[in-house]
Amino acid sequence: MSNQNCSIEEQREKTGFNFYEDVSPGLKLVMEMKNIYVTTQSKFQKIDVIESHFGKHLITDGKTQSTQFDEKSYHETLVHPALFQSACLTPDFGDEKKDESIEAPKSIFIGGGGELATAREVLRHKSVSRVVMVDLDGDLVNICKEYLPEWGGETVASDPRLELVIGDCYEYLLNCEEKFDVIIMDISDPIEAGPGIMLYTQELYRHATSLLTDNGVFVTQAGAADAIPSKKDLEGSSDTCCFGPIAKTLGTVFNCVLPYTVCIPSYGSDWGFVMAFNSPNPFSSMCEMINMPIDQIDNMISSRIAATKNINDSTDTDDSELLEHYDGIAHHRMFSLPKKLRTCLRNEKRIITKENPVFMY
Repeated sequence: MSNQNCSIEEQREKTGFNFYEDVSPGLKLVMEMKNIYVTTQSKFQKIDVIESHFGKHLITDGKTQSTQFDEKSYHETLVHPALFQSACLTPDFGDEKKDESIEAPKSIFIGGGGELATAREVLRHKSVSRVVMVDLDGDLVNICKEYLPEWGGETVASDPRLELVIGDCYEYLLNCEEKFDVIIMDISDPIEAGPGIMLYTQELYRHATSLLTDNGVFVTQAGAADAIPSKKDLEGSSDTCCFGPIAKTLGTVFNCVLPYTVCIPSYGSDWGFVMAFNSPNPFSSMCEMINMPIDQIDNMISSRIAATKNINDSTDTDDSELLEHYDGIAHHRMFSLPKKLRTCLRNEKRIITKENPVFMY
């Protein structure tokens, strides 16, 4: 082969397919697509599992759902603060005579969560005895079990504490008579014509209060929460960020609302979550959660969360590595929002209802 041909081949090896994702108006995330494991169309959405810069990578309708690199940052952030808050709201929490590891929370509802990773994190809590997970797309669940077993797979799906329901989460909740200690919404973003929009409304949040126990906590993923909002966000004009409207809407139903964020590199931005609950002493309860001492959080992780087997070997995880992302220090960062983002949240006026939905980009 001539030197010229060698040079051509070397250049070809450097090229490849790229995955493009629109993050926000005028902003795209581009990464090399190293492999395609599966691409298919379910009844509800297009599903792709690829290998990218972030390892295994789940995409639905062109939007990143989770990646091998940072899915634990997302799922640990969504699950553990809410379950710990439910425990703290339980009467006699902290009583040395009680075995805190088995008191609460016990019953958990998960809306969405098709990757099974949210259920994975919930089931690690020793207190949990029942989990109901309702996801609309059975094809997605099966694809995740087959191609993303690291997210939870059949091990989670076959856990006897988990009731997996393939169906409409909105309809399930409307007809549900069971009460839960924690309701977790790991659902699709509120995009126009998408299946998840009704699960972000004031009407649904109000109904959710009737499904929570006295120590009940509601938590939802809430979309992009950029540390540096765009100019139009700061001016309060119509925009496509749902973090503020979700927090504002929850605040019309619950007397304690705690927005928080975590950096998810594969999403191209910080990501927002909102926890909500009712308390007879709202200000005190919110401050206790936000300012919970680092050692108390680490002790709760150590006492309440079960070790798991590493997927690559049979060794147990030691206490210092029970969780990959969440610990006492991470907790304080999650609830310490940048000033501009706090300003956006404070100035937010939009309330999401059936008649006035807010759509994400």
